[in-house]
Amino acid sequence: MGDKKILKLNSSGRSPWYHADGTVTKSYVIGVAGGSASGKTSVAERILKNLNVPWVVIVSMDSFYNVLKPEQSKLAHENNWNFDHPSSIDYDLLFDALCKLKHGKSVQIPNYDFSLHARTDKTTTIYGANVIIFEGIYGLYNKKIRDLMDLKIFVDTDADIRLARRLQRDIAERGRDLQGVLQQYTRFVKPAFDDYIQPTVKYADVIIPRGLENVVAIDLITKHVQRELTERRMHLRWDLANTPIDDAVPPDVMVLPETNQIKGMHTILRNRTTPRDEFVFYAERLSTIIVEAAFNLLPFEKTTVTTPVEAEYDGMVFQQKLCGVSILRAGGTMETGLRRVYNDAVIGKILIQTDPSTGEPQLHYCKLPADVKDHYVILMDATIGTGAAGLMAIRVLLDHEVPENHIILTVFLAAPVGLNVIAKAFPRVKIVTSMVDPVLSKETLYIEPGIGNFGDRYFGTEDD
Repeated sequence: MGDKKILKLNSSGRSPWYHADGTVTKSYVIGVAGGSASGKTSVAERILKNLNVPWVVIVSMDSFYNVLKPEQSKLAHENNWNFDHPSSIDYDLLFDALCKLKHGKSVQIPNYDFSLHARTDKTTTIYGANVIIFEGIYGLYNKKIRDLMDLKIFVDTDADIRLARRLQRDIAERGRDLQGVLQQYTRFVKPAFDDYIQPTVKYADVIIPRGLENVVAIDLITKHVQRELTERRMHLRWDLANTPIDDAVPPDVMVLPETNQIKGMHTILRNRTTPRDEFVFYAERLSTIIVEAAFNLLPFEKTTVTTPVEAEYDGMVFQQKLCGVSILRAGGTMETGLRRVYNDAVIGKILIQTDPSTGEPQLHYCKLPADVKDHYVILMDATIGTGAAGLMAIRVLLDHEVPENHIILTVFLAAPVGLNVIAKAFPRVKIVTSMVDPVLSKETLYIEPGIGNFGDRYFGTEDD
């Protein structure tokens, strides 16, 4: 976002942004346009503050200036390049970023350095925005981008005030001299406003005279957006409870054979009197067996190697990237087992906790490898009860462009209802569990707010 930072309000967990069938509800997009130094960013920040809801981001058009050629960069440093013309913006990259954000995807936003007139090597990752506030002088100029917006705003500020603000900003923040700023304003900024920016006011749903000083207009906009968000609010638990689900185990779920070893380890893990060190040992042992079973579902390729006795052996090799992702509501589940099976696996973490007042899962933290979309992912959790946490974690991976058929969900223990919920929403995700517990019922799972009690009893919590 240029020399400004992408602002994000994330004061609490993100509630479900998708339906029980896995489909996503689009984010709410607000477009804020107006002349240079009209107060667009200040208005956007005030709307963000007044909304007082989590997971809101401000994205600036300043991040999307075109990459200049060497001769163009030379002109820019001489204040002879027109950054205020519509052609200076990379609309294709901008549209792609806003479109992905609106559909819940993770996006890399370029960082632009105004003193160098160039993008830096670093980018800023944005993910999980329920509300996107997009601001820029040409915020309402491009039709494709306008069509993404749910609310379009034009900030109308007096020309003299805009000039005074631009002088102060460019000299103090961007290292330019007075003569250069005035030259750029008269040659490029003012003509661009008259010819291209001012005419876009006809596309605005709301015009805010005087910018940030117009408290009444900003307050009305805030209340309108809050009402729209209330109407869009998701109730995943309710949707799951009212979704017809078969109590049988889905045919594609891999359940480990009920051997004496598996039953013996479950006996130890379920026994409340089991000492902690013994519990940890057998939990890690069981996790290794589960991960080994999941590993058999990964694609291997044939290869021939030479043994130490100079004999050729026709074998198999896994040549893909592998990432393990822990759902942290039950601690770093199965990470030790994964390391024992495949030591080179990278680890990501997703923190999902249940809101005690609503019973809804909430996403609090997400840390994944930058190139996670290029990996096969083993998603590791302690239990599948209602399937709510599993749904959220899989949705997060899909939002980061991990192919659905590259995800394997591994758990110690699962309820049939949760298995069916996940299999119905994401049929190409593979699931591996060491046991399905027939005692758990759909009614029990929904009466208890969340599945924390179930997971805590047998496999501990993050706080243990």
